[in-house]
Amino acid sequence: MFWWVIFPYIAATLMIAGLLYRFIRSPKSWAAPSTEFFEKRWLRIGSPLFHYGIIFAFVGHVMGMLIPRSFYLALGVHDEMYHVFAIAGGGLAGVMVVAGLIILLIRKMSHARLRAHATWADYFAILMVLIVSALGTYITLVYDTTVTAFEYRTTIGPWFRSLFTFQPQYELMEVIPTIFKVHVVSAFLLFAVLPFTMLVHMFSFPARYPTRAPIQYRSRVGYRKGKEPTR
Repeated sequence: MFWWVIFPYIAATLMIAGLLYRFIRSPKSWAAPSTEFFEKRWLRIGSPLFHYGIIFAFVGHVMGMLIPRSFYLALGVHDEMYHVFAIAGGGLAGVMVVAGLIILLIRKMSHARLRAHATWADYFAILMVLIVSALGTYITLVYDTTVTAFEYRTTIGPWFRSLFTFQPQYELMEVIPTIFKVHVVSAFLLFAVLPFTMLVHMFSFPARYPTRAPIQYRSRVGYRKGKEPTR
């Protein structure tokens, strides 16, 4: 009852209240600060891997958790076909997220200037996302291929959707494997602490980004004090 009825609502309440509090009290801290000025090489590798991977993973979770199994069957997508594409697509997305996070974590820990600007919340956010994504990747690439392709669309999916109607079907979660339970609980814990970390910027829709003037980083090489830059 606690983990599948009370805890999800506690996590959702903390997330919503935390988002409102941070937006009202400290709106300038909503965006994640750019660290490209300190180091570019590993950022150009780790950041696209993580961000594209997390988008693919989000789409995959929407398809698996919010869209009922009956919808796929009505389209002629049988269970075997669905699981093949879910393992292939979900596995690729998971590997991208995990690889990107590891690169970004090593980058943050191995550069003195990045370490100086990092807070404990930054490391905690990266580690939490890494745990959740690593569990999901293990489930997709190892558990579903070596143990059994567990049908979460008839258990976790209906339970998750029932939370929105305030009639949680907690009995559906009693039969799922332990590794899935740990993955779900850790994901809700991540949602609860999300407003207090740099991950809060995921809720900022970059509507003006395509028309925004680019930020230019210019090298000081070739500049002399009191003179025009050499060409």
